[in-house]
Amino acid sequence: MKNNIIIIGIISLLFSCKTVEKDNGKLNVVTTTTMITDLVNNIGGDLVNVEGLMGSGVDPHLYKASEGDVTKLVNADIIFYNGLHLEGKLIEVFEKMGNSSKTPIALAEGIDKNTLIGSEYFASNYDPHVWFNIEYFKQFATKVSKVLAEKDPKNTANYKENEKLYLAKLGSLQKNIETIIDTLPKEKRILVTAHDAFNYFGKNYGFEVVGLQGLSTATEAGVQDVQKLATFIIERNVKAMFIESSVPKRTIEALQAAVNSKGHNVAIGGTLYSDALGDAGTVEGTYIGMFQHNVNTIINALK
Repeated sequence: MKNNIIIIGIISLLFSCKTVEKDNGKLNVVTTTTMITDLVNNIGGDLVNVEGLMGSGVDPHLYKASEGDVTKLVNADIIFYNGLHLEGKLIEVFEKMGNSSKTPIALAEGIDKNTLIGSEYFASNYDPHVWFNIEYFKQFATKVSKVLAEKDPKNTANYKENEKLYLAKLGSLQKNIETIIDTLPKEKRILVTAHDAFNYFGKNYGFEVVGLQGLSTATEAGVQDVQKLATFIIERNVKAMFIESSVPKRTIEALQAAVNSKGHNVAIGGTLYSDALGDAGTVEGTYIGMFQHNVNTIINALK
């Protein structure tokens, strides 16, 4: 009920109020996930004001618009979000906004659907965790640069240069993690996590990915799910599984207890960043730092 009231309030403000511009005259950009926030900061730099709706450790599957989000959305010149129903609770807000002068931009909608991983858990019928394919994230960067330039043509050269620099960094990240992953034998590439956020990562780097909660954290894992995965871990002699920063760790701890009760020792190999980056101001608080951390954590635990 409260969320419906907020949605109505946002819609009313969109159609009746004038946007309040910030004193510095820069574009006001609102983003949803921390990955997109970091991306826009890299492309926009000091030329834009970026406000992210979600912070570190926030689960986008369950996120609901708060009263404090109303002002951010109303004052935005541009709104970037992931799409493919990742931000499930915000979809109604964005659909309504599409009828106003502000049309939120779903970055994942530009990806060739024939290359996406199918999913029956989302209304889009696709796995939305596309940022774990770096090539897709490069497409995000190009789209953000293009939209910023369209809204702020006088700074087009700056946005293009920032895009070029960031794409080069993403290319270096790709080479670096491929070198690290190559040190892990293929038979050991089994990634057990709280939910299936890593399917694109697994597809690219030859990992078999198994999540306790499936693709969406909105679906709770039951006793049968825990027992089934415990049996899988024992049969495949999996040495480690992983907690996710945006998912309560009790699910993995319950799984570990179930495995140990059957006489097989499985370690918790560390915490991975899945649906959100680490704390702002840290290395893991950036997309590149997050990806590097995840790969190092996975390889070190499974070796």
